[in-house]
Amino acid sequence: MSSTFIFMVIFCLESLASMLQNGFMVATLGREWVRRRALPTGEMIVACLAASRFCLHLIGTLNNFLASFGFSQACAFFSTFWEFFNFLTFWLTAGLALLYCVKISSFSHPIFFWLKWRISRMGPRLLLASLIICVLSGVSSVSRTVITIQIMASQSSHGNSTLAYSLPTFFLKYFIFHGAFLLSIPFLLFLVSTLLLMFSLCRHLERMRGHRLGPQDPSTQAHTVALRSLACFLVFHMLYYSLLITGCVKVSAFCRQWPWAWEVIVYAGLFLHSTILILSSPKLRKALKTRFGGISSASS
Repeated sequence: MSSTFIFMVIFCLESLASMLQNGFMVATLGREWVRRRALPTGEMIVACLAASRFCLHLIGTLNNFLASFGFSQACAFFSTFWEFFNFLTFWLTAGLALLYCVKISSFSHPIFFWLKWRISRMGPRLLLASLIICVLSGVSSVSRTVITIQIMASQSSHGNSTLAYSLPTFFLKYFIFHGAFLLSIPFLLFLVSTLLLMFSLCRHLERMRGHRLGPQDPSTQAHTVALRSLACFLVFHMLYYSLLITGCVKVSAFCRQWPWAWEVIVYAGLFLHSTILILSSPKLRKALKTRFGGISSASS
């Protein structure tokens, strides 16, 4: 059994688990959204983020198989949709980090007070702004796809071997701008918001220790758990961003020689990131326990 087939199976299982995971979040929060006709801003962003990641995994799986079997034009077409959902995932993640930073942090700056008062009502606006930004970013993806298809058509019709080198060069220059620059904007927003929140929580823990509150104090435990979740949240999102940019600009020999293994590593960051979202949400944890409790009761 070849290593390519093994990594292909692992990637399919990983994608299936991620789609089930994100589908569970969409179903749980979406059902409550429909029932109550409203959701808190944080849960609203999480529901949309889960839906975006579900589509990202689905299109990514389809795109990888098309690329493996040589359907280059179809792969270029689906890559446009993949990039749209990837941009949407980054912006929604940045919006979620900004929301947590504003609502939980204890900074006394007037800007934080103003945002804390307004951000709870800005959920639909944040989602709409993320969608508009991603649509505008998608214009360059569509242009890239049209140029790619034209290069492929010219190469196949004229048999010009020099065009075989123009396509990788074009992709390299495009992704350096499109990936490293445009994705850096939401990533830096996510990074700054998360680091500010972690700094605020660390300062809060120091104040509580100064008041001689022990580690078993409920408030201390809650902040410690929040810090651990944020640290993992930050590490996995940074891992996904760095691997994605590295893969886009094709600077890694491992990426070229072991494409399925590379995809397994890249999408593992998304899977672990979504796992943290489920474990850090009391509502999703409760729904998960109820679902597994119902399955175990039915089986017994």
